[in-house]
Amino acid sequence: MKIVTDFPRKVREIENVFIPLSDGTRLAARVWLPEDAESDPVPAILDYIPYSKRIWRGGRDTGTYRYYAGHGYAGVRVDLRGTGESDGVLTDEYAKQEQDDCLEVLAWLAKQPWCSGACGMIGISWGGFNGLQVAARQPPELKAVVTLCSTDDRYRDDIHYIGGCLLLRNITWAEEMAAVLSQVPDPALMGERWRGMWLKRLENQPLMIDNWLEHQRRDAYWKHGSVCEDYSSIVCPIYAVSGWTDGYTNTVPRLLSKLNVPRKGLMGPWGHNYPQMPNAFPGPQIGFLQECLRWWDHWLKGKDTGIMDEPMYRVWMYEPVQPKTFYSERPGRWVAEPSWPSPHIQPQYWMLNVGTLSTAPGPETELKIRSPLHTGAAAGRFSAWGIPGDMPADQREDDGKSLCFDSEPLEDRLEIHGAPVVELEISSDKPVAQLCVRLNDVAPDGASTRVSYGLLNLTHRDSHETPTALEPGKRYRVRVQLKDAAYAFPPGNRIRVAVSSAYWPLVWPSPEPVTVSVIAGASKLELPTRAPRPEDEHLKPFLPAESAPLEQATIHRNFSTRETTTRDLVTGETTYVLARDYGSNTIERTGLGMEGGKLETFRIGEDDPLTATVEIENWHRQGRGDWQVHARSLTSFRATETEFIIEARLDAFEGDKRIVSRNWDLRKKRDLI
Repeated sequence: MKIVTDFPRKVREIENVFIPLSDGTRLAARVWLPEDAESDPVPAILDYIPYSKRIWRGGRDTGTYRYYAGHGYAGVRVDLRGTGESDGVLTDEYAKQEQDDCLEVLAWLAKQPWCSGACGMIGISWGGFNGLQVAARQPPELKAVVTLCSTDDRYRDDIHYIGGCLLLRNITWAEEMAAVLSQVPDPALMGERWRGMWLKRLENQPLMIDNWLEHQRRDAYWKHGSVCEDYSSIVCPIYAVSGWTDGYTNTVPRLLSKLNVPRKGLMGPWGHNYPQMPNAFPGPQIGFLQECLRWWDHWLKGKDTGIMDEPMYRVWMYEPVQPKTFYSERPGRWVAEPSWPSPHIQPQYWMLNVGTLSTAPGPETELKIRSPLHTGAAAGRFSAWGIPGDMPADQREDDGKSLCFDSEPLEDRLEIHGAPVVELEISSDKPVAQLCVRLNDVAPDGASTRVSYGLLNLTHRDSHETPTALEPGKRYRVRVQLKDAAYAFPPGNRIRVAVSSAYWPLVWPSPEPVTVSVIAGASKLELPTRAPRPEDEHLKPFLPAESAPLEQATIHRNFSTRETTTRDLVTGETTYVLARDYGSNTIERTGLGMEGGKLETFRIGEDDPLTATVEIENWHRQGRGDWQVHARSLTSFRATETEFIIEARLDAFEGDKRIVSRNWDLRKKRDLI
């Protein structure tokens, strides 16, 4: 990444400013803007998230918002209520209060003497969610949004549930949020107020999984903040961005197909990261800040940058590679569609016959599957961060525990772009069951690369709002839509559909051992095929990645990660451990030191779902000189056939003195999960 130091406009920084809200709460903001903005006002670009603006994230904020400021914008980072140096308590993610606060923030920004009155919003993950949700509230100051790695449907396509299945990321994310919410306001900015603010947060901090397990169906709780409930509520232009190794690949094409405003979509090879960052793996990284400037200049300054004359949807088409859990770069090429859905995508159908994929149906044959519960060991993380170990491994181990349907070796190259769909005729011997369906590329040497996958809790086969138990032995037709993908199957390779009844440690298992029958000859695969287009060869290339200078930190201990899977051949228990040390560093400008880490342990037996357990620990430390604080949170999660059982603890320390200790002991009824 090129570091740029010379900009059209000189930049100044307001390290901390408080934005007053109507209820007396103050939200803390950090602002970068041109030195002459009060005499020549500029549009404001807002990033509104719960991750303290004082915490070092590889220097990203400084590099990004100083870059915008140097090109004639005010870059504004605001801490949500109850985070960073902002007043109050954060009670849940994406609450109405959060949106209400943001409306006031936008109104405040537009009235500042250095602001032209026009505002944009940008953010990744939580910030990307906020951009969409606040846009749906139609604040007059908000003129355009860039949303990265976000979702339009909080139930169907987020870290909590997919296909009605409970994701284990639901559990680990709740524990991570306990760590985020226990971070400390900086005394260098807050004076003695920091202690009272911190104690108030600690004493009122929720255990978020309490809410998330209270709502195991797609009810009003999840519909709030899901812009898919009314796409027409968004009236400003939207640029939606993600990467194929991120967990949010489906949002971009859905927004393009459902919104009625000017819109663009970009899908690269990256994980859960900004595409210009050096750690945006797999590469290639791009000049995303320059791309954003073209968007902002068009919609916030009225300049003709040509960005809206280019194709609506641009994606990185993967070339086949040997499966690995990390790539510094992923071979491929950029392709583009002028509209989405695209008239250039054509469905191709394959029948799932006994052991094969064929163009014609074979005789109907009942095939039974009762996957070992540790099936899914090669799944990788729900959302890859570009960290070694995050991506799916060779799928052969999981394939061997699944029903597999293979094509003959392909005679010609076959490119897909869109969401594969598998329709299955099934039956179950239990009232609650789940399926994972994977689409794999199998090389001549047997290496199996996961191209896409989909999940379905079979009690949700007709509705996520009103699931119904299966009638054992009854035959049902179910539809499993896999995640969007863009992939080129080469000649000589085989297409594989693999169906399993478990996918651990991505998905919590059904409450009792289940055998699912799949009717071969009556089930089929639909592939969204796309022929190469000459226009792809003439796409305008992205500029190389660049940024303003990043926030500098002294590194005392580097980031490290360890992921291991072990199997006890006597007991049949499989244990997966993820250990991450986030390292130790001191921000040079502020002298604020920080370190942290986490340990996640997932255990499950081979055939008893009630042996499944999750244990998670997060810790972090902040300090400067004699002022040192730290917090540690622990969560354990298990289940009976009828209940989920959660035990959690949070301890916070000032120096060596424990000042807060909280415990939770929750039981939540299982609702057809």
